[in-house]
Amino acid sequence: MKTITKFFAAALVAGAVFTGSNLNAQTMTTMDAGSTNNGMAFKVGVGLNGGLFKKSSPMEYAYGADLKLQWDLTKDVAITASGGYTKLKGRNNSLDFGFIPAKGGVKVFAIERMYLSAEAGAGFGIEDGAKTNFIYTGGLGYEWDNGLDIGARYEGYVNDVASTTYFRKTGQFALRIAYNFKL
Repeated sequence: MKTITKFFAAALVAGAVFTGSNLNAQTMTTMDAGSTNNGMAFKVGVGLNGGLFKKSSPMEYAYGADLKLQWDLTKDVAITASGGYTKLKGRNNSLDFGFIPAKGGVKVFAIERMYLSAEAGAGFGIEDGAKTNFIYTGGLGYEWDNGLDIGARYEGYVNDVASTTYFRKTGQFALRIAYNFKL
């Protein structure tokens, strides 16, 4: 699959998430300055992330950027969809490639603004001959009222053996710093 085809496929997924959501602005409640979130809010987050791999991994570090959509179903539970770009750097320059991750998941606000999150999805390799990876994540973070969102996660990758960018199953410990815009 050519790089441009993969890019359009990822854009199509993102577009489907935007248009497939049944958002009714008329039914959302407005909040006074002193009130807390009572749910049913929609947010778009722009984030930067970086991570490190275990010493036994063929990868050394990763970095990237993402766009995350978050729909707060209640004050304690939100569903998420994200996409972006991630660059993986191998040890001793052995591997160096990027992919477009597309993931869906859930956030559970266990203690006020502190959350636990889980996501799963696909990583579309952008190099010729690269195959799609399965991605799974689990982490925790904190969302401030002003929109700042900081989280830490483990992100695992399961790669296709037939890929030209094959590496054995591995994962990174990553930090994400983002800003959420309420819509």
